[in-house]
Amino acid sequence: MEKKGGFLSALKAAFPHTIPVMTGYLFLGISYGIYMKVSGFSFLYPMLMAITIFGGSLEFVTVSLLLSTFAPLQTFLMALVIQARHLFYGLAMLEKYKNTGLKKLYLIFALTDETFSINCSTPVPEGIDKGKFYFAVSLLDQCYWVSGATIGGILGSFIPFNTEGLDFVMTAMFVVIFIEQWLKEKKHYTALIGVFASVLCLIIFGAESFIIPTMAVIFIMLALFRKPIEKAGGFE
Repeated sequence: MEKKGGFLSALKAAFPHTIPVMTGYLFLGISYGIYMKVSGFSFLYPMLMAITIFGGSLEFVTVSLLLSTFAPLQTFLMALVIQARHLFYGLAMLEKYKNTGLKKLYLIFALTDETFSINCSTPVPEGIDKGKFYFAVSLLDQCYWVSGATIGGILGSFIPFNTEGLDFVMTAMFVVIFIEQWLKEKKHYTALIGVFASVLCLIIFGAESFIIPTMAVIFIMLALFRKPIEKAGGFE
């Protein structure tokens, strides 16, 4: 029988905290897998991308990148800016991930919005090694996403249904994230920064080229005004 401090015990302790993530990741993952299939890719693509990239919004964007002209620099900048918020997450988790050994490498890779929320706010149960608990949360969350993406890719191959408008799922996802952030914030500073940067860059650069400049402007403004935003409760 395994000791309480073992990895299976950590999985059992972590699982209840990840149930809300499971429901969301499975639904979005299935939508993503179907979207990939509708775009002409085998189910292996969403499955492998979920394993190696593991960044929901970035993976949706990657679909259009794979279908467009080869542009490695643009792709690199896009990925960097989209995931740049993890710089703030990483700083917040430095102390919690301290002394976790080699597990820290996976913890860094698997840090998503939802995993950050759980690992940052959930006390490690008594008798459970903190590194194993954080690792279990991260692993479970990624398993949910990989499973959803794979199931979606397979369903898209074998179940006939009308997929018209399915590509709107990414837009819908970002709208939901924006609304959640708006409801969570007290002063709406970060939401207004996002809207302002998007409109400004859309006017200046046009609909075809405004995404990367928008992300860059948002990142710079959040970095410059981080302390006032934190005081106002904008990063809670």
